[in-house]
Amino acid sequence: MVENKAEDLSLKVAAAKKASALLAQVSDQTKTAALKSAAREIMENVTPLISSNKADIVVAEKKLAKGELSKSLLARLKLDNEKIAEISRMVESVAALPDPVGKTTYSCKLDECLDLYKVTVPFGVIAAIFEARPDALPQIVALCIKSGNCVLLKGGSEAAESNRVMFSLMESALVREGIPKGAIQLIEGREAVSALLKMEDQIDLVIPRGSNEFVKYIQANTRIPVLGHSSGICHIFVDKDADPDKAIRICHDARVQYPAACNAMKILLMDRQIAPSLLPRIAEKMILSGVKLKGCQEAVRILSDAGMPIRAADNKDWVTEYLELVLPIKIISGVEEAIVHINKFSSHHTDAIITENADNAKRFLSMVDSSTVMVNASTRFSDGYRYGLGAEVGISTNKIHARGPVGLEGLVTTKYLLIGSGHIVGDYVGQNARRFVHAPLESDFLVRMKKW
Repeated sequence: MVENKAEDLSLKVAAAKKASALLAQVSDQTKTAALKSAAREIMENVTPLISSNKADIVVAEKKLAKGELSKSLLARLKLDNEKIAEISRMVESVAALPDPVGKTTYSCKLDECLDLYKVTVPFGVIAAIFEARPDALPQIVALCIKSGNCVLLKGGSEAAESNRVMFSLMESALVREGIPKGAIQLIEGREAVSALLKMEDQIDLVIPRGSNEFVKYIQANTRIPVLGHSSGICHIFVDKDADPDKAIRICHDARVQYPAACNAMKILLMDRQIAPSLLPRIAEKMILSGVKLKGCQEAVRILSDAGMPIRAADNKDWVTEYLELVLPIKIISGVEEAIVHINKFSSHHTDAIITENADNAKRFLSMVDSSTVMVNASTRFSDGYRYGLGAEVGISTNKIHARGPVGLEGLVTTKYLLIGSGHIVGDYVGQNARRFVHAPLESDFLVRMKKW
C-alpha cells in the first residue's frame, strides 16, 4: 500500500471540508438518486469486486499462516456474490429512507414575528476509521451521503484492494448524479490515522470501528468528538422459566451464526435451576458446530458428568471478547444475579434474556444498562440494517447523542434558527418590558421557508 504523504492527506481533508458546505445544500432527490446509482454500479461490477477481494484474501491467508492475522478477521474480509448483492440492497435501503436533514425538532413563537426553530443539520466532515470489512465502506458512504456529511474513509490495510475498487465505483456514481466531488475521500496508510486525529479544525466527528484497544487509542488521542464502542462483550441469560427449545435455537444462533461479529453472544449465563437439564442440550449443539466451551466450576461439573469436553474458565474469560468459536459459561442464581453480572462485566453493547416469565423479562429490560436489551431473541439482531435503519456506521455505547446502532439519526446534529423583524433584547427587560409569548408554532421550518 502506498502511504499518504502529509500534503496529499491535507489536500483530501481540505477538499472534503470545502465539499461539505455544498453537500449540505444538496436536495434529498439528488442524494437518493445518487445512492441508487451507486447500488446499481456495485451490482454491475461484481467481477472486479470479487477479483480485488481475492487479492486481499491471498495476502491475508499468508498473514494467517504466519500468525499475523486471526481467523475471525479473515472471515470478515471475504466477499462473494451473495454478500455483494446484500451490500447493493443495503445502499438502496438507505436511499429509500426519509431525509434526516432539515427536520424541525422544536419550534416556539417567542413573540409576534419572532420565531425560533431547532433544525437537524449534518455534522460536516466525518472521519471513519474502520476494520478490514469490505462491506463497511459502502455502509458508511451511504449513510454519510444521505445525511449530508462528507466522509474520510480510512479502512484496514487487509481490505486495501477491495476498498479501492468499491470506493472508485461509488465515487463515480455519486459524482455523476450531482454529489460534490470530494465529498468522499479514501485515505490510505497507517500513519494517516494519527494525522487525522489532530485535525480538529477540519474534522467534526470521528467514528472508529475495530478492536477494543484501537477504539480506546482513538478516544485517548484526539480532541475531536468520538462516536463508537470499544468492544462487544454480549451476554445471554437463560432464566429458570426459559422455553428450552427457544434457548437452544437462540443461543446457538447468537454464538455460531457469525462468531466474529461484535453483537455475537460472548458469555452464556444460566440459572442453576434449569442448568442440569438444559445446559447439556445447548452444549451438545455448540460442540457439534465447533464451539470450544469454558465454564465456571459448576458448569464444568455438569458437562463433565455428561461426558462433554469443557475447560475451566478464569476471571479473564468474563471480560474477554472472543471473536472465534469459544464460549465461557457461568451458572448463577436468578435474574437479579444476572443483572448484576452483566452490568459489571458487559461492554453495554447488547444483552438478552430467554424467559417466559413476564416479571423477570420486565426486570431485565429495565435494569440492564446496555444500548440494546432483548427478550427471547438472538443478540445478532442488534444491527442497523435489521433495525430498519438502512445500515449503520457502527454501534455506540455512548449515552450522549447516539446510542445503539447508529444510522441516519446519529449522523445529524441540530442548530437553532431565530427569525425576527428588528427585535432587540432591550425591549424585554426593565419596568415596561414586553412579555414573551412562548407559544407553539403551527408549521415547521421547511414549511416556513417555502412561504417566505
